[in-house]
Amino acid sequence: MPRRATSPDATENTRSKREKVKVKEEKDKGKQRARVEEENEDDAQDEQEEENTPPDYEDEGEEGSPRGPKRRRTNVNGDSAPSGSGTQLPKRENVKTLPRGDDGYIPGSIVRIQLRNFVTYDFVEFFPGTHLNMIIGPNGTGKSSIACAIALGLNFPPSILGRSNVLGSYVKIGTEKGYIEIELKAPKGKKNYVIRRTIIAITNNSSFTLNGVSASGTEIKTKMAELNVQVGNLCSFLPQDRVSEFAGMSPQQLLKETQRAAGNPNLENWHDTLIIAGKEHREVQQKIKDEESTLKQMIERNEGIENDVARYKERKKIEHEIGLLNLLIPVAEYRESRVKYFEIKELQRKLHAKVQRLKEKNEPAHKRLKEMDANLKDTEKRREKLKDSTQKMFKDLLAAAEVCDELGVESDKIADKLVALKESEKEREKDIKSLTHEIAQLKEELNKPPPENLPKEADLQTEKTKLNAERNINQNKKMELDDLLKDVHNKIAREKQNQARAHAELTKLADDDAQKLNHIARWDRTAYEAILWVRKNRDLFKMEVFETPYMRVTMKDLRYANVLEACIGGQMRTFITQCQEDCDTINRLVNDANMFGPNGKITTWFRPYTEKNDTAPPMSREELRELRFDGYALDYLEFPPGMEWFLRCEVNLHRIPIALDERHVNVERAMDLVARSGGGTFFCGSTANKVSRSKYGDRLPLNLTSDVKPAKNLRTLAIDPDVQRQIKEAIAQAEMNLAIAEEEKSDINKRLDGVYAKDREFQQRHNEIKERSEQIKNELKRRQRNEGLLKAKSANLKKLKDAPSIEEKRKALREQLKLNAVQRAKHAREYTDLAYTIIAQHDKCTIAALEYMQISANKHALEELCNRKDKQYSDTLQEFGRVQEQYMEIKAQSKRALEETRKMLDEAPEDVRAAYDEIEVARVAWDNKLKEKESRSRRRDGDEDGDDESRERGRGRERERESEKEEARQSGVDVRTSDELKEELEAQSAKLELNLHTNAGVVELYEKRKRDIEQMTKTLEERKKKEAKIEKEIKTARDNWQPALEALVARIGAKFSLAFDRIGCAGEIRISQDADYEKWAINIFVKFRDGERLQQLTAHRQSGGERSLTTILYLMSLTEEARAPFSLVDEINQGMDQRAERAVHNSLVNVTCQADSAQYFLITPKLLPDLQYHERMKILCVYNGEWLPDDLPEDGSAGRMRGMLDLYEARHGRKGAAGRAGRGDI
Repeated sequence: MPRRATSPDATENTRSKREKVKVKEEKDKGKQRARVEEENEDDAQDEQEEENTPPDYEDEGEEGSPRGPKRRRTNVNGDSAPSGSGTQLPKRENVKTLPRGDDGYIPGSIVRIQLRNFVTYDFVEFFPGTHLNMIIGPNGTGKSSIACAIALGLNFPPSILGRSNVLGSYVKIGTEKGYIEIELKAPKGKKNYVIRRTIIAITNNSSFTLNGVSASGTEIKTKMAELNVQVGNLCSFLPQDRVSEFAGMSPQQLLKETQRAAGNPNLENWHDTLIIAGKEHREVQQKIKDEESTLKQMIERNEGIENDVARYKERKKIEHEIGLLNLLIPVAEYRESRVKYFEIKELQRKLHAKVQRLKEKNEPAHKRLKEMDANLKDTEKRREKLKDSTQKMFKDLLAAAEVCDELGVESDKIADKLVALKESEKEREKDIKSLTHEIAQLKEELNKPPPENLPKEADLQTEKTKLNAERNINQNKKMELDDLLKDVHNKIAREKQNQARAHAELTKLADDDAQKLNHIARWDRTAYEAILWVRKNRDLFKMEVFETPYMRVTMKDLRYANVLEACIGGQMRTFITQCQEDCDTINRLVNDANMFGPNGKITTWFRPYTEKNDTAPPMSREELRELRFDGYALDYLEFPPGMEWFLRCEVNLHRIPIALDERHVNVERAMDLVARSGGGTFFCGSTANKVSRSKYGDRLPLNLTSDVKPAKNLRTLAIDPDVQRQIKEAIAQAEMNLAIAEEEKSDINKRLDGVYAKDREFQQRHNEIKERSEQIKNELKRRQRNEGLLKAKSANLKKLKDAPSIEEKRKALREQLKLNAVQRAKHAREYTDLAYTIIAQHDKCTIAALEYMQISANKHALEELCNRKDKQYSDTLQEFGRVQEQYMEIKAQSKRALEETRKMLDEAPEDVRAAYDEIEVARVAWDNKLKEKESRSRRRDGDEDGDDESRERGRGRERERESEKEEARQSGVDVRTSDELKEELEAQSAKLELNLHTNAGVVELYEKRKRDIEQMTKTLEERKKKEAKIEKEIKTARDNWQPALEALVARIGAKFSLAFDRIGCAGEIRISQDADYEKWAINIFVKFRDGERLQQLTAHRQSGGERSLTTILYLMSLTEEARAPFSLVDEINQGMDQRAERAVHNSLVNVTCQADSAQYFLITPKLLPDLQYHERMKILCVYNGEWLPDDLPEDGSAGRMRGMLDLYEARHGRKGAAGRAGRGDI
């Protein structure tokens, strides 16, 4: 079960109150290990420097100082006279916290803290004092966990701690949830605020209660704001992991944080008012200036275009008239077309009726004509049918005649064969005699012996075998030489490939350097610019300046990249010099001169070599191999020789063992060996182990572990001069090997020439043997050909002898001749019958043709009669067709005119459309009146076609229309024709051409600018009133803010300077003013060495110890001015020497233990002897161990040293009492 350590009321002892908080930590494989969560980092350049970096302040005894006797405080120029306002403290304003309660606590200060399952604690509860609370204890016991508990318990984000941002990681390992309970002092008359925050490890969720009632995070934040708790302000709450951030704050941010932490509570509001009002004032002034200039320009420009505007208006009037005319013309054309349309339509209807009457009158004659036409077509069909039948018979007659002719030709051929039969017999006898003679000659030819000089086949084969053997020997020799030549070619290709590969590797080296430059340009522009500047200005330095480890260090084995990058850490961007003069040069020209801007600083390094600083590795090589370590970190890097001292002295790579395989490493044994020399770091797999030795008790080794993050920067290789030289040597070797191979190739080619000559000789002999072999083959072919001819001719001779006799052939031919005569007689009878049938058919065809001719003549006579009768109908029909075409044309024209008119009306501007509508209304009224009058006239006169009287009445109506038009013009009705409107359009267009063209936007611009001038005039008046109001606000706020700020900084600066004087250094605080109130700043200037001048505190210029000392002295100077109910600093004394630490401690006690001082928490892992203490102090000792007793008393005495001694005496008797007396009082 978990152990508890409690503390009773803090008022028990009037002397220095010391409490020890007893903690029972979990056991892990038989040893104790504190759980540490590291801050999540966005990039490698933001990593903090490793803890093994040697500080500038080192312990050198309690009383002495490594820097000699105390020095006088000097000003910024290095003189002994004081600068600024001197050391006299200005009058302190009473702008403090809420009124202190009867129990001594200020509202908002911490009365009680209770933790369960939080980081290292199972359970703990303690009661801080009203003033200074010094929390001490060995490393890893849980001191910083108290700072984490305060921040998280009061609902401040984990990010302000500089540790893990995961809320659940603060729950003790192995438990599901934990809680933080903090009791805050409430204002007078109210119950104290008890805030409890419960954290769930798995879900990273939490919940709040306030005085036992569930509350939201927003309610807790509101309560903290009411009590002015400033955990998020580095000036009031400085956790261990954010100490370095204080020096990294910009001077502007320092001013804001100082205002929040101390001085008049309205300072921050006044400053915000000045910032906002100042920005607004500058913006208003700039706007007034711009608008006055713009207003003047607008007035001048409007005056310059007034004539153009008048001319433009005249032009617009003409354009309006033209637009109206363009609209009236198509309307007039449509109206005129419509009149013509109705006139032609009336004529078309009359002609159509006349055509119909004539057509009905001629209808009987046309009916008879149609009947005759049908009769004529029937007669024509019958005639054509007889004609086709007769033609077919004629074709059959011709076919029969052709068959008779063919039979006659065949009879003649048979007769000719009978005559030629005797001659054929004579020819057969002649062929038999000839074949018999040829067969005898062939037999004689086959019986002849072969030529005497014909070679033997066996001799040729022997000679050929011998030639092939000699040729094979030569061929084998050729193959051997070909193989040699192939090997040489392969060697040449291989050497060329080696040469190309070496050139590519040489190019790749240069590409790697460019790649690294591009990479560092992305994550640190200042370092990138500094590298380029160093390369360009190498002549300024006595020795080589190494452009950061990132650029000059090369990995031997990329498997170690993660570990090595974790070892180098924040030193990756350090510029390394080899002499003090070069270090001063680069600091003077780059950092002091702000070459890359006020925030563009680089880190430089130089340390002279001393044997004292060159510490030995923690274990020998034999011990390293025995523990199964791979080697030291320095073994896996390649670097210029001049960088080795930096890697040993500053980064301690020669003292960091590494093992990629953690399974075989004895971690406990490694801890013992590393702790022999005081501590150090070693890596097992992906875990970093930081070993230190406790400064208390048995000084046992302590081990803090953390995970190694993946490397982001050491994955690329830098250019190695040795590698570059090796590549160039490889290129030269390849060129030499190529030359040797070319000589070998030339020698082999010469030997091949001899082989090719022999091969040609062998080919010639082979051709001779082949020629003699052909002779043998030709002789064999000759005999085979003669034998084939003999066989064929013998077969032909036999065939001729076996042929039938001449009498048999004659008999067969006579039978064929007889059969042919019978067929000819049959076809002659058929031909005669067909001829008689054709004659009868031809007579019928002639009669049908005569009937067709008679009917056709009758139809033609009737057509002439109809044509004479249809003459009037045809003329009327033709006139109707002409009128119909005119009617359709005028109808289409009217439709087009109507569509064009509608389109123009739709597209017409509103003013033109309005004028048109006014004209059209009067015209339509006049047209309706005229139509009504004409309608009455037509009804009175009637409607007779072709009547002279009707035409006379029409001419009378035309004269009346002209008179009415004149009357309409006098009445203001626009009755102009389209031609009159077109003439008017030409006149207006001519006037438009005489008017010079002005841009259409001129008038719009003029009118708009006129409105803008009026509006801007009003705006300027309002803006000037606003300017005066803002100036008044700024004056009021500055009159309040600046004196209060200067008084506050003067008081803080005086305390700050006095604090530095006590330790033999110098320090000043100055206000930097600017026209922009947001750029007002507090600059801290410090001096730690003789011969130096005051230099501004930055995150790069001073060492870690110097920054820590400056930070605590500044925070201590703020303490008396603080408005927050409590403040906290965690391990701020790291890196200080004993003299500085003692002075800082004593000053802090004096400042924080005054009667009106607020609550203060000081967390430190070490405690010097014989320090000053105060009765208002409360000391909380945090210690741990594995052997806490299970039966701790419930009255809380286990948390007090005196109570623990009383318990020991009760259990061990007088012997224990004697031991207690030997200890003395605590």
